[in-house]
Amino acid sequence: EFESEKVDVPAFETLPIVVTGVTLNKTTLAKIVGETEKLTATVAPANATDKTVTWTTSDAKTATVGTDGTVTAIAVGSATITAKAGTKSATCVVTVNETP
Repeated sequence: EFESEKVDVPAFETLPIVVTGVTLNKTTLAKIVGETEKLTATVAPANATDKTVTWTTSDAKTATVGTDGTVTAIAVGSATITAKAGTKSATCVVTVNETP
């Protein structure tokens, strides 16, 4: 005997609202070794389906970034922090200086 499972199909599909842009509260940051600062990423539009932001650094030896956008200055130099949501991204150049 063949039994087909009943599947509820909605009358209309809700299209995902794609991310149209990401902006950071700062595009450059100057820090001293050991300092931290949290960057804030704003995803547009406000009602985007998936507003997950992924943070990356171009040079983890110079500066790291946490999952919440907290940048930690590790060593003298510069690194680019990137916040990505969907297909869009924004960057912040972090310059790390020696302790005066």
